[in-house]
Amino acid sequence: MSRPTDGDITLLLDRWSSGDESALEALLPLIYAELHRTAGAYMAAQRAGHTLQPTALVNEAFMRMSNPSDTPFRNRSHFLAAAAQAMRHLLIDHARRKQAEKRFDPANRITLLEGDFAGDGEEADVLALNEALERLREVNPRQEQVVVLRYFGGMSQEEVAEVLDVSVPTVARDWRVARLLLHDWLSTDDTP
Repeated sequence: MSRPTDGDITLLLDRWSSGDESALEALLPLIYAELHRTAGAYMAAQRAGHTLQPTALVNEAFMRMSNPSDTPFRNRSHFLAAAAQAMRHLLIDHARRKQAEKRFDPANRITLLEGDFAGDGEEADVLALNEALERLREVNPRQEQVVVLRYFGGMSQEEVAEVLDVSVPTVARDWRVARLLLHDWLSTDDTP
């Protein structure tokens, strides 16, 4: 079988958005490997021993996106961008749940005399990155989108430019500035 084109995938996305479940069955094998690679990239950025696995992340993200008639996907890049966002939010939700469980775990309770409880670095890192991305969204929403699509979605500058409907040099500039800001914010302890 020949490799599917972006047009083939867009056609299947259109059919799926219109309620054709057979289109979903045809679409899944064509995009699953790419979604799994994106999930793998997300998980590679996590600390060892994370309780989520790439396959579970893909499945959960797909469940969140299971009603495309709410927001039809324009093309393959748009779909992959939405999947990357869904995966990011799943990791954030997972980290928040883990921190909430620790707050209510009697084994983690300490007195003020014992000092501050630092918690598990994995959840703190994901949440710190999320806070920095939210701060970036307040400063420049497009730069936040560029970071999510490039870093988490694994998209090229050309693909990001297509999704955001801007030029490639604009994406390159946004990427450079956003990385500098995030690095600065994440390397200081006083992020608001």
